[in-house]
Amino acid sequence: MTRYSALALAREGLRGHRGWRPAWRKPDPKPAYDAVIIGGGGHGLATAYYLAKNHGVRRVAVLEKGWIGGGNTGRNTTVIRSNYFYPESVALYDLALRLYEGLSKELNYNVMLSQRGMLIAAHTPMQMEICARIANAMMLNGVDGSLMGPQEARARLPLLNDAPDARYQCLGGVWQGRAGIARHDAVAWGYARAASALGVDIVEGTTVTGISTSGGRITGVETDRGPIACDRLGIAAAGATPGLVAPLGIRLPIHDYALQAFVSEPVKPMLDTVLLYLGTGTYVSQSDKGELVFGGGLDRVPTHGQRGNLPVQETIVSGLLEMFPAFGQLKLLRQWAGVVDVVPDSSPILGPAGPEGLFLNCGWGTGGFKAIPAGGWLLAHMLATGAHHEISRPFDLTRFAEGRLIDEAAGSGIAH
Repeated sequence: MTRYSALALAREGLRGHRGWRPAWRKPDPKPAYDAVIIGGGGHGLATAYYLAKNHGVRRVAVLEKGWIGGGNTGRNTTVIRSNYFYPESVALYDLALRLYEGLSKELNYNVMLSQRGMLIAAHTPMQMEICARIANAMMLNGVDGSLMGPQEARARLPLLNDAPDARYQCLGGVWQGRAGIARHDAVAWGYARAASALGVDIVEGTTVTGISTSGGRITGVETDRGPIACDRLGIAAAGATPGLVAPLGIRLPIHDYALQAFVSEPVKPMLDTVLLYLGTGTYVSQSDKGELVFGGGLDRVPTHGQRGNLPVQETIVSGLLEMFPAFGQLKLLRQWAGVVDVVPDSSPILGPAGPEGLFLNCGWGTGGFKAIPAGGWLLAHMLATGAHHEISRPFDLTRFAEGRLIDEAAGSGIAH
């Protein structure tokens, strides 16, 4: 693997940039591997990387039906945070945030992490009580968090709508300084490049058509390019997971919805914070290129489509203009939707399921991107050891039967 550096950039510039190698290999699938991972998004690629790096398991294949970064990993609003309520969630998402903080150096790939902080803004005394509850929980759980007042919020966000007749007056909210954004494509590409360099086969354009078992154990997968043998199988395929495991008699409490995102034309820097309004559900940040990246609530119609619908678009855009009326003069550059896999308690499913050797990483809902390093780290641990990591254990599939729900939608006051 060519090491990226200023010296390498200068050297290739003098050569007309003709010496760069492909970021990752694109091999044909082999007949057998020690482990196979279904899903070439961020979680699948991170799993392969940590499986090779942390556990020395390098005969690994990542099977992706499309192309790297073409799914939810490339269809989100890039926010990274760990401001959750329950200690189990905080342990999970703060592991991800800590890994993100050193990820560019570790992967030798700039993921463009910008820890600009995030404010969850409240507009009523009741919402401020919720924010105080969340901030206290964060501090008790050892995560940076504080309650911000209205004056500090307005000083940090000078364009915020503070007119006397504003529908949603900002009363302050919960602040997390380590939160921020990262480039979604770069996270996928960085993990793919690093995993490939360790010997992992990243096989794009390959659809898994079935899972093979014998004697209650995983024996391999069937694909449109032939069978592949393995005794350890990880599935990190988001909303496609229920369909993959259904023939094994496994039913997952997952519903798929579209989550829309929008990007405006680029403008000069004017927003150096991630902002979420509890009143409207709209959240927004400004990219390094100057574009406003924003989104809101789910399209509450089950779907696998990646487009969204107009009424939700109107709700999200109107929410943005409630926050910043000055943004009304901007033009939209593009819009898209990702398919999010939502479970009843708005927390992920991590752990074994069905036949021995099968492990799941799914149900992240709208929290998948921010959790990529942790999801990969934990699934790699399970594939290598056959057992839970202490952080993943509370998110086992058995919690639904045993009533051990981790209801972050109720605890944090937001579903994402």
